[in-house]
Amino acid sequence: MTVLVPAWSPNSSLLLLLLLLSPCLRGTPDCYFSHSPISSNFHVRINELTDYLLKDYPVTVAINLQDEQHCKALWSLFLAQRWMERLKTVAGSEMQKLLEVVNTEIHFVTSCTFRPLPECLRFVQTNISHLLQDTRTQLSALKPCMGKACQNFSRCLEVQCQPDSSTLLPPRSPVALEATELPEPQSSQLLFLLLLPLTLVLLAATWGLRWQRARRRTVLCHGVPLTSHA
Repeated sequence: MTVLVPAWSPNSSLLLLLLLLSPCLRGTPDCYFSHSPISSNFHVRINELTDYLLKDYPVTVAINLQDEQHCKALWSLFLAQRWMERLKTVAGSEMQKLLEVVNTEIHFVTSCTFRPLPECLRFVQTNISHLLQDTRTQLSALKPCMGKACQNFSRCLEVQCQPDSSTLLPPRSPVALEATELPEPQSSQLLFLLLLPLTLVLLAATWGLRWQRARRRTVLCHGVPLTSHA
């Protein structure tokens, strides 16, 4: 009986070597920076885009990110970078250049394999100027430690919400992102406001009928002649 032995070719050796060097097999973190990817003049580039953009252009931001050290800044930049990509698809040629310059400053977040966004994340509408201001703030917070004290961000790959996010209010700090959602009136108050005019009309109509009846009685009483006795 003849047993066939597969041939071992140099290509097979090369494939095995590539597999052994794969980041997944070596356990390399999915969000690691050995040096700082943030430039020294990022604030200038953001200011140039801010001056060119319409300040009231609407965007959405998350208001209940978990206040995790360094992670919150990375999550904010991750969400801002998604907006930069979206805006480039609708901007003109000059605007695209400015957007791309700012996008280059925060594009390093795309090297992190973030998990899908959680359902608990709450978004509100705000102005593009607030988004860019917050982006500048987060870059300033990360730059001193990037590639030094905070190299490995693998624990930040899952975006987290603050506990009991449904009861939290938007932040009030100077760099806070202003929400434009208005609270909906309660159903009982709305029903009262709708019935109030109708109630007033009914009361006025009832008072008018009573006044007319009283006047008729007065006319009838005064119009009856007095009888004289002989």
